[in-house]
Amino acid sequence: MSARATSDAAAPAGFRAALTRLASAQKSAKGAPAYSRFVNRKLGRVLAAASYVAGLTPNQVTAISACFTFTGIALIALVDPAPWLGAAVCLALVVGYAFDAADGQLARLRGGGSASGEYLDHMVDAAKISALHSAVLVSWYRFYDLDRDAYLLVPLGFTIVAAVMFFGMILKDLLARARRTGPAPAPAAPSTLRSLLVIPTDYGVLCVAFLLLGFTDVFLPLYTLLFAGNALFLLAASVKWFREVAALDAPAPAAAPAGQPVDTGVRR
Repeated sequence: MSARATSDAAAPAGFRAALTRLASAQKSAKGAPAYSRFVNRKLGRVLAAASYVAGLTPNQVTAISACFTFTGIALIALVDPAPWLGAAVCLALVVGYAFDAADGQLARLRGGGSASGEYLDHMVDAAKISALHSAVLVSWYRFYDLDRDAYLLVPLGFTIVAAVMFFGMILKDLLARARRTGPAPAPAAPSTLRSLLVIPTDYGVLCVAFLLLGFTDVFLPLYTLLFAGNALFLLAASVKWFREVAALDAPAPAAAPAGQPVDTGVRR
């Protein structure tokens, strides 16, 4: 039997079968904040199964995610904030984020991702992170009656913090992958407590926060608190990430000569 035939035989048939297969093909939840871990991945799983049945490719799902996300971002920058607008923006961003989770799951369901797919996904993520906070800056400048122009520094700072955080996480993982000589270590068990503690850094929580976009007196301090939480997290995480990357520079232990026992440090 050919490899193609074997692959076809192993392919899930139908939405329910695809959903079941995806339940056991999830990436590690280590470090994932609460909304992304408990809500968005489940939404993404459903969309990935539906996309599989519809015959969509992971790149097409990435494009759908971008359409929803950038529609929401455009609404923020172009439309005067109102309660209905907050609901529309929140819905667009939440659906876009769910499809963002679906493209990788669909790729695993189809047998693995591609370098071009990973590149496209990261480029869309990088664009939306900067564009989202830039849109908030435009909205505040155009529509908010701010008593201090210094408030405009908040979305500007959020743009910088979000971009640096995204780049730092991606670069750390790429450097670790490039320096790895053996199989990847098994991921540690995810911590529910940590997922809750890092909620301010959760992109999904930020998406939901835009539900209050039309209520200036509530959205402005809420967005500012999220910015402060992200800035503090980045300061702490940057030190931790630097230490992890510095550990990659440590020379690997020399292999013992053939026939010579390895000292395990255990004394009998």
